[in-house]
Formats: sequence, C-alpha cells, structure tokens
Amino acid sequence: MDWNLASTVAHQAERGGDRLAIEAPDATVTYAELHDRVERLAAGLAGIGIAPGQVVALLGLNSEAYVEAALAVGRLGGVALPLNWRLAPPELAYILEHSETRLLLADDELRDLAERSIAELGRALPLGRLHGDGAGGLSVAGLREEAAGAAPPHVAGPDELARLMYTSGTTGHPKGVMITHANILWKNVSHARELGLGPLDVGLVVGPLYHVGGLDLTTTTSLYLGASIVVHRRFEAPAALAALATGRFTNVWLAPAMLNALLVESEASGVRAKDLRLIIGGGEKTPLALLDRIQGVFPGVWFCDAYGLTETVSGDTFLPQAHAREKPGSVGLPVMLLDVAILDEDDRPVPAGTPGEICLRGPKVCAGYWKRPEDTERAFRNGWFHTGDVGVLDGDGYLTITDRLKDMIISGGENIASAEVERVLYEHPAVREAAVVGRPDERWGEVPVAFVALRDGVPAEPAEIVGYCAERLARFKTPKDVLLVPELPRNPSGKVLKRELRERLQAG
Repeated sequence: MDWNLASTVAHQAERGGDRLAIEAPDATVTYAELHDRVERLAAGLAGIGIAPGQVVALLGLNSEAYVEAALAVGRLGGVALPLNWRLAPPELAYILEHSETRLLLADDELRDLAERSIAELGRALPLGRLHGDGAGGLSVAGLREEAAGAAPPHVAGPDELARLMYTSGTTGHPKGVMITHANILWKNVSHARELGLGPLDVGLVVGPLYHVGGLDLTTTTSLYLGASIVVHRRFEAPAALAALATGRFTNVWLAPAMLNALLVESEASGVRAKDLRLIIGGGEKTPLALLDRIQGVFPGVWFCDAYGLTETVSGDTFLPQAHAREKPGSVGLPVMLLDVAILDEDDRPVPAGTPGEICLRGPKVCAGYWKRPEDTERAFRNGWFHTGDVGVLDGDGYLTITDRLKDMIISGGENIASAEVERVLYEHPAVREAAVVGRPDERWGEVPVAFVALRDGVPAEPAEIVGYCAERLARFKTPKDVLLVPELPRNPSGKVLKRELRERLQAG
C-alpha cells in the first residue's frame, strides 16, 4: 500500500500544486515543487545505495532541505534520523553507532560537529551536505539534480519505519524510538481533528525539527493537510515575535522556555501578536496568572496545553479552549484514536482522582525501541505503553501530570535523563558517587545540578568537574553546579533519595 507522508504530499500536489508548502530563508517551495524534489532526492539516495530499512541521519538547523530530506528518505523506505545539534560529539557518535547509520547529511555550519562526531565513531561514515551553498560533492542538492527523471525503486508502506528519534530514558544512553509511517499519519489525523486545523492554516516553525514539537506538532500535520509552514532556521525571540505580529500566522508550537522568551520580549518591546489562533504548549502546568499574561501578548489565542512523548509522535492530550480556566493545571483530554488509562503497580486501573502511571494505546504509539528488546518489553506490555509519568484522571476524563516515575529533568523543552549525566560523572577519576537532580530555573524551567562525593585522597574542584562534563555532554545537559557532599542520602535498600536532594536545593 502506498501510504506514507510523501504520498500525502503527492496528493496535495495533484490537487493544488501551486499552493505554498514551505517558506524558508533560502527558498519558497510549492506543493508541486516539494513533490518533485522529494521524488528526485529519493531516487538520488537510492542511486548511491540507500536501501529500504537503512538509516540516514540529519544534522541541521531548520530548512526546506531538512523537510525534503526527511520526506525523501521515508519515500524510498529508508529511516530518517533527526539529530539534536546541541549534543556533544561523543553523544552523537553513540547514536550514529547504535542506529547503524549509513549516511550523515549535515549543514555546512554544523560540518565541524559532524566531522568530530564521526572521528569519535571510529569508523568510516559518508558525510554529505544537507543545507548549504552549492550542489557539489555529496549533497541533497547534488543528489536531487543527478537523479532528474529517475524514479525511486520502492514505495514505503504504512508499517515500515519512517523515523528513528533518540530520546532520554532512565538508562545511561538514549533510546531509539521506532516511528512508522502509520504512526505519523494517525497522529496527523488526530491532531487535525482535535486542533481544528485545515489547508488554509499557516504555521510558524521556530522549534527545532529534530524535536517532535517542531517536526510533528506543526510541520508534518500541516503538510498532511495541504497547509503552509514558514520555517525559521532557529528560534530567536525578536524574529519570532515580529513574525507573529504580522497577522499572517494561525498556529505555532512553543516549548515553555520559548514561550517565556516571547513574553519577556513582548513586555520589553511592546510588540504584540496579531490574529494568532493557536499556541500548542509544552505540557507544563499553566497557572491562571500565566494565562492572563499570555492573553496580553497573544490576544484571543487558544493556549492549548498539551501532553505528549516522542514514543507517541507528540500530542496525546490537549486542553480545550473552553475549559482552560475551569481546569487550570490540566493537560486536557486524549486525542481521537488514543486511549489513556491510569494504572497501579500491578497494571490495574485506579479510580478517578487517584494517581498512578499514565498508560497509552492507539495507532500513533510507536513500534518500540531500536535494538532494545528488554526496554520494549518492559514499556509495552499488556497492550499499553507505560510512559513512566504519574498522573490523575478526574471525573471528566481530564489528565493532570503530578510526577515522573522516570528520573527526568526537563530543561527548555529538552528531556535530560539524570542517568546520562551521572554516567559521565562516574567516569571522572575523582568521583566516588554522584546524583543529578533538577533545580527550578526561571528561564529554562529546570537545570541539572550534580551532588558529588569524591574518592578518598583524590581532590577535585567543582568547576573542573563541570568542565569535564562539558567536554562530553551537550551544554543543556552539563550540570550548572556541582555540590560536593560527604555522601549521598540513601534509603535502607541503598537507593539514592533524590527527593531529599531536591529539598536541599530548595532550602538553599
């Protein structure tokens, strides 16, 4: 069956090819042009040996080429792997190795990061240009031009993998989430229905395309519907606010830190948004005072608080506009075609108002974790995906997030598994034991802070330990502070009491 995101773009090209699909700083692309580009690039990738099931990694800022490449890889049955350009070379090298990536496409301005990551990898990996000047060498533009007139040999079906996205988990390394074409398309159907989106909408894409927020809460849904997107290379508050002040845009996704930056920018400059209908939020509790502040900058907007995960291609619940003030702190109702249940430790449903683990099932839930059968079996059991988050369903079916079973820090919309940071800390020769927790931060929501006990007779300064982490971790994962302690607090079974560490931070 010819059923993938590229085929929906072909459908839109047949019925309105002159409509705007993507506007980016370097190009404006109609649906007819996008379909043609995708077909030719898919053929070009096949021509250099990319076969169904093989992984092509994308390391780039937002661009029309990024969207085109993701579509083309999926069109021929390959697996697109968006890479977070904020990661450090050792982190990227792990992902490239674990995913068995066959080709890395990188922006010119990120080429140094790509080359350092390949050097860490320790094996040869073809490196091509994703976005940049000229079509020479191995590049998206070059492959597209060389394949003019050719047809891709394979059309991906709904149950084939479309994408791998690595997400922080409770282990020391991120896990590759296996997303099928069907997962993406059912997500598109659900989001279009719940958010009231259609072909006349214009979305502003300022969130990174390596993240489901930028890629799926705006981009793929819009392309499915034949709507238009305007892509900024990266989020910059003044530019984003100026765009939203034109009255051109109907919807945007904003992580909490991005929303806060826009509010601060608007309150300082006096610039207000115009005619924006929908802001999809980042899943944090939104007090009424913040809603009032949002309305002051975005008059009449539906600030739609949401809950979602990479494993479900984002957006599992949305808070209806009519009930935003009646249900403050809630992330809303489940989308169409998705069931939400709150289960206890024995996987039994709990009564309304009782906290338990949030569990999900439906056709947009992913196929599992790449090369992680034990993690897949543990998280996907009895027909439900167990999120690791704790929540409550009220008597009306509205979900509120109360805690995280996963030991996760959310900083600026990015998930940070404390185990990832702790793994690096334990590699330091002076560190005997370490624990990382989140500290509230006005700008980022949370930032990681490390409690470290040193080995006897092996001195180290906090700044040196921070520097050690900075060489091996993305900047947003690097501890903002290292606090030296004689030992970590533990319960009788030896588990570190992170709640006590958080209380110490709050107490100063």
